[in-house]
Amino acid sequence: MRKALVRTAALAAAGLLLATGCSDSGSGSGETPAGNGAPVKIESGPPSKYRGTELGKPLEKPVLTLTDTSGQAYDFRAKTAGKVTLLYFGYTHCPDVCPTTMGDIALALTKIPAADRANVNVVFVTTDPERDTPAELGEWLHAIDPSFVGLTGPFDQITAAAKTVGVNIDPPQVAADGKVTSTHGTQVIAYSPDDIARVIYLAGVGLNPDGTQAGSTAESFAHDLPILIRPEGGTS
Repeated sequence: MRKALVRTAALAAAGLLLATGCSDSGSGSGETPAGNGAPVKIESGPPSKYRGTELGKPLEKPVLTLTDTSGQAYDFRAKTAGKVTLLYFGYTHCPDVCPTTMGDIALALTKIPAADRANVNVVFVTTDPERDTPAELGEWLHAIDPSFVGLTGPFDQITAAAKTVGVNIDPPQVAADGKVTSTHGTQVIAYSPDDIARVIYLAGVGLNPDGTQAGSTAESFAHDLPILIRPEGGTS
């Protein structure tokens, strides 16, 4: 079995919270409370068949209904039920991690069979809803992969849902020069067809034993998606 050599596993074992972030002017971190104010600890499990970080404690899908890029209500749980779903919180003006991560997912989808691609949902929830209108989200995501779903809505509703899965989102800040900074957790949460997340993907977490890059890379996603679709090793 593979085991990613990730610094985040050590942090989780020490009881710390994952709270990486990206912004227009850099990155930041913050506490990651649950919806009831209690911390959500991302704990890594034993050596894993995944190149992502397998969680010691699985995560349920958040209860979340927002507006998609066509202006329609999108019930996250209902719309993604029964399929592998990659959930990411970010924003379209992000200069670094967000476009890189979404681009890596898009590239990974070209590396797996078409039948598998049909069983994968990718959902991008904005952390900057004031600027990320449905039209703005749609244009940005369509340039990366037309199949990706973009969601926007009330900031409080977005942050509350994110907290339940260990993703911290700070309110966007406007600097004196007018530049907007949106700091948020950058983990990709991978839900299996049973609607439970057992794996997350993080940027810059080191190498696998075979020398491949671990974390949120195209190689990691392409390796893991077929396993997530068929966790018992069956065929589609």
